[in-house]
Amino acid sequence: MDELKKLKQRAIDFLWGGDPASMPFWRGRLIMLLRVVWVAIRDLADGQLTLRAMSLVYTSLLSLVPLLAVSFSVLKAFGVHNQIEPLLLQFLAPLGEKGTELSSRIIEFVENVRAGVLGSVGLAFLLYTVIALIQKVESAFNYTWHVEQHRRFTQRFSDYLSVIIIGPVLVFTALGITATVMNTALVQRIVAIEPFGAVAEFGGRIVPYLLIIAAFTFIYVFVPNTRVRVRSALVGGLVAGVLWQTVGWAFTSFIVGSSKYTAIYSAFATLILFMIWLYLSWIILLIGASIAFYHQHPEYLSVRRRQMRLSARMQERLALMVMYLVGRNYYQGHEPWTIQGLTQRLRIPMDLLEDVLLPLQRHDLLVTSADEPPAYLPGRPLEATPVSAVLAAVRSAGEEAFFSTRRLPHEASVERVVAEFEHALHQTLGAHSVKEMVLGEGGQSAALEHAPGEAGRQAGPAGERSV
Repeated sequence: MDELKKLKQRAIDFLWGGDPASMPFWRGRLIMLLRVVWVAIRDLADGQLTLRAMSLVYTSLLSLVPLLAVSFSVLKAFGVHNQIEPLLLQFLAPLGEKGTELSSRIIEFVENVRAGVLGSVGLAFLLYTVIALIQKVESAFNYTWHVEQHRRFTQRFSDYLSVIIIGPVLVFTALGITATVMNTALVQRIVAIEPFGAVAEFGGRIVPYLLIIAAFTFIYVFVPNTRVRVRSALVGGLVAGVLWQTVGWAFTSFIVGSSKYTAIYSAFATLILFMIWLYLSWIILLIGASIAFYHQHPEYLSVRRRQMRLSARMQERLALMVMYLVGRNYYQGHEPWTIQGLTQRLRIPMDLLEDVLLPLQRHDLLVTSADEPPAYLPGRPLEATPVSAVLAAVRSAGEEAFFSTRRLPHEASVERVVAEFEHALHQTLGAHSVKEMVLGEGGQSAALEHAPGEAGRQAGPAGERSV
């Protein structure tokens, strides 16, 4: 046991003992890669990813047939509905012969779904189960990306509708066009010529991997309610795609090929294996999302998982910085800041920044626009907003009715000190407005000095759209 502890400590010292930026390029990259692997395994062992994967398995069982039924009805209008079964067979390939049987049963269920038979209530429930699946996936991804704000209802409806309707049409149309092109006489004659034939054969083997990686990358970019860099999503998609293929091969070789499951579970063996494969698929998807997150936010890499919190002093300073940046862009006519822009400008994780933005919104010091993504604007005239009000907003954050200061025991000495502090704060800052902080003496020049240049002015609002 002591030897294992010593070995673990040596691994920790090796991975976390130095700054990768000061190391040679190859070693720094290797250390960063090993750190990402470390935290991904740590998060998996923590239990939250496995818990959410289990929840997604249950939702998937309820939503699979309705999801395919909706996609089937849409694809049927475009004449490409016959492509569903081959794609389903590919997903269930690790189940072997049981996958073929299960695929036939699912398609049979899908074809039996009729809007006239279901009725309005049944159709509404069918759509609800489909939307619930996507919503639960988004919730799992938001947890991984430390995002607390969910999409607005109207945005959810439009985004989910595009996934359910437009997504399958584009995917199956692309597959159909590819198959048609590959079967043309010209392409067949070219493939008959070497080395084009060998290249085509290699492409046929590699294309499924590329499609899976592309699918994972698209999910990592689209689903989280935050701005995900394509490069980070691609890293997560690459890892998840390779894992999915590798685990699928292992699942087929060591689990499906075993006769123990059939002997134990009898007629339920196919369902049990299907649930296990669903669980592994969701785990892989969430692991890829976690790796994409750590690639984009290396500041979260640490030897132990910790809850990052801001001190009271940091919250006050951050609130003043946010009001200064929002006010500066407002008076200078620049594009307003979004949360992604503020995160990059202030170099602070998004979930910590939200702890400051939400109190400012509750006290009407900031409001969000109806744009997508929402931008932050002053909630009231800045000349009538004292600086002390900004500090009071974040100082009182989290004071619910049950935990308010009124419920604390009354001690005269303590009350006197608190009253003197509040009075001194009001006397010092009560006459100073946020506008004076932004445009006061030296404020204009400071604003111009710290404002990003035209090309990357918004590591904030403009820069984020170039991601």
